[in-house]
Amino acid sequence: MGFKMGIVGLPNVGKSTLFNALTRTAAAQAANFPFCTIEPNVGEVAVPDARLDKLAEIAKSRQVIPTRMTFVDIAGLVKGASKGEGLGNQFLANIREVDAIAHVLRCFEDGDVTHVEGRVDPVADAETIETELMLSDMESIDKRLQGLVRKVRGGDKEAVQQERLLKSAMEMLEQGKPARLVKVDAEDARAWKQLQLLTTKPVLYVCNVAEAEAAEGNAQSARVAEMAAAEGNAHVIISARIEEEISQLDPEEAQMFLDEMGLSEPGLDRLIRAGYDLLHLETYFTVGPKEARAWTIRAGTQAPQAAGVIHGDFEKGFIRAETIAYEDFVALGGEQGAKEAGKMRAEGKTYTVRDGDVMHFLFNT
Repeated sequence: MGFKMGIVGLPNVGKSTLFNALTRTAAAQAANFPFCTIEPNVGEVAVPDARLDKLAEIAKSRQVIPTRMTFVDIAGLVKGASKGEGLGNQFLANIREVDAIAHVLRCFEDGDVTHVEGRVDPVADAETIETELMLSDMESIDKRLQGLVRKVRGGDKEAVQQERLLKSAMEMLEQGKPARLVKVDAEDARAWKQLQLLTTKPVLYVCNVAEAEAAEGNAQSARVAEMAAAEGNAHVIISARIEEEISQLDPEEAQMFLDEMGLSEPGLDRLIRAGYDLLHLETYFTVGPKEARAWTIRAGTQAPQAAGVIHGDFEKGFIRAETIAYEDFVALGGEQGAKEAGKMRAEGKTYTVRDGDVMHFLFNT
């Protein structure tokens, strides 16, 4: 299981440039005019993980298969979008389908690239985007509440639960705050998620800075960092231009370019790690002579459900999981060494998989 991140922002903030770099394609048109991305562009990228390469080297795996992450480049939002301005609501539905939202914020000055509101103010841009999503949620909630009246009167338990949750969300939104700040009990978690409100999505602010500021950021990205910390959200600093250049180079040239820019790694790596943290995701591995493969799960996933990510039959017929910690697998030279040292564990149905576990599942067919 990977995850899907929607890239949103005002026009001309670098969304499509970043998308092109991330997916190493030119599918999203990067042009200096609003709404050049009319339909959402979807691209998948391999999630870089040095641990996978190390495991493959030790096991002499013939094939290395990383886990994947999906990015969706969504048309530029403008003030009034929830009321039909710009492209109207057509793209808001696309946001409902993603697991998290990356707000790309312009933190660079460039007279050749027009800002839709004639100024560079990433904090105000973030507020514009959030406001439009909140207004869209309020309109959606209002319609849904009207549609639930008859069922609620009839005592439909599901409708009563939905009404209660929608009213909690509306109360928060009316205070000018996103619905993700509503405290939801465990028994309501599933129903809450099914509401698919835009402002319940976790948010990652992506500060798009000039090339020379990619290592340390600037005063504008510092303002975003302060805002993110106050909201309990995450942020990363990226130069979309640099990422685009790196995407056209081979690995050796890319590393030389990064060294010249004073960067230790591509922004993609930071973006993915921030996304993983945001969604509480972890990685486990399956390793053998045929292939070394990474699998993404949510933190707290138990062994049968982790097995189900590979195939549903693995979960249904789960017997046990032979498990080796990544550090032990590496230190002891692979599966056989870990076995001999007593570091291979037989784990049952209640075992909570840990990040980096190397696993082999036994199951009934």
